[in-house]
Amino acid sequence: MLTAQGFSKALEYWRLFLQGVACTVSLSALTVLIGFVLALILATCRMGRSRILKAIATVYVELFRATPMVVQIFIIFYVVFDGVKVLPGFKLFGFIRFERFFPAVVALSLNSGAYLSEIIRSGIQSIDGGQTEAARSLGLSAWQNMRFVVLPQAIKNILPAIANEFVTIIKESAICYTIGVQDIMSAVNAVKGATYRMGEALVIATALYFCLTYPTSKIIAYFERKMSVGDRR
Repeated sequence: MLTAQGFSKALEYWRLFLQGVACTVSLSALTVLIGFVLALILATCRMGRSRILKAIATVYVELFRATPMVVQIFIIFYVVFDGVKVLPGFKLFGFIRFERFFPAVVALSLNSGAYLSEIIRSGIQSIDGGQTEAARSLGLSAWQNMRFVVLPQAIKNILPAIANEFVTIIKESAICYTIGVQDIMSAVNAVKGATYRMGEALVIATALYFCLTYPTSKIIAYFERKMSVGDRR
């Protein structure tokens, strides 16, 4: 049962919650950034002429989309990085343990890249093929056409989906506390260990996640409306 005393005790650990918020935002931002670069490479491979690269990219995307994220995180942390044995032990910003944070970024980025690649691929395919023909008639190479003609329009079309992926990662990053990342859920676990109460800490964590995701969703919706104004004219 939730009590005022329980909330009072949980809020005594507000520094842990604040650090958890900073860690969660940093983790999510890096994940989307790295995942976007990876997704761009995967989308290019899947749309390219090389059958080998296309097959590799397809297997990668289907594998990461068809398996649970928690399994992927455990494989990256316990198998690829062998726990924390192969990573230097220092703290980012004075409180984020790098040997825990880095594997989480890698795992989430690999997962996010698989989903973002499909978003980018659909965005590129939505561009009228006639523009590519026009670019070729002007003497642009395939790379120049992609860089100056196709990608700017595709990014505009898929920017809301990419921003929504950031919101999704904020929520899904909660699973990273299982490998010792000091995110919001890690703060909940710490409060549970200190006070033997978890309900109040979970309510606080829920409020923090809501404060991160709801305003972000509204900002995304605002910019989406602003970007679509020109399309309706």
